[in-house]
Amino acid sequence: MDNDIIERLAIRDLIENWAVWRDAGDWERFATVWHADGVMNATWFQGPAADFIRVTREGWAKGVSILHFLGGTSIDLAGPRAIAQTKMTISQRGDVQGVACDVVCTGRFYDFLEKRDGRWGLVVRQPIYEKDRVDPIDPSARLQLDKARLAEFPAGYRHLAYIQTQIGYTVKRDMPQLTGPEVEQLYARGKRWLEGGSPAA
Repeated sequence: MDNDIIERLAIRDLIENWAVWRDAGDWERFATVWHADGVMNATWFQGPAADFIRVTREGWAKGVSILHFLGGTSIDLAGPRAIAQTKMTISQRGDVQGVACDVVCTGRFYDFLEKRDGRWGLVVRQPIYEKDRVDPIDPSARLQLDKARLAEFPAGYRHLAYIQTQIGYTVKRDMPQLTGPEVEQLYARGKRWLEGGSPAA
């Protein structure tokens, strides 16, 4: 099999393992998709992968329910480095002002990856948040959102931020969305990464 295809299959396998192992609570295997210096960015967390795993486990213990569903992946390879973009949906269930709801946010995982000692691993994961919505689990339930509060959050992840702040998280307000300076800066970082530069902002 062509080596390029083998590398792409290995990266895709890693991306799929991230979602399955994280959502299943398979923490030991989940840790293996990262390099030791890996960094995770999300609306509610930005920092080392090891800390992300710890706080995710703590959230699990408190009943926080966040699941991930994956779509197609586009991979740019440059020797031992890669940028992968994967269509995804984040689904979070929680209480919104006394009403049990599901929030669904659609976007992309934008991943900085590197092959070290024969193993691909995540160096940085930065989601791009494109659009979201909130729905009561009971279709007959009446949900009234605080419109002024909702409008404080970026359009691409407005409802996700709303529910996350309701349960006590602090949400980052300048995450990349479908368009805008944040996502353009992310694409520039990705280009630099493939050319041998740092993944830092």
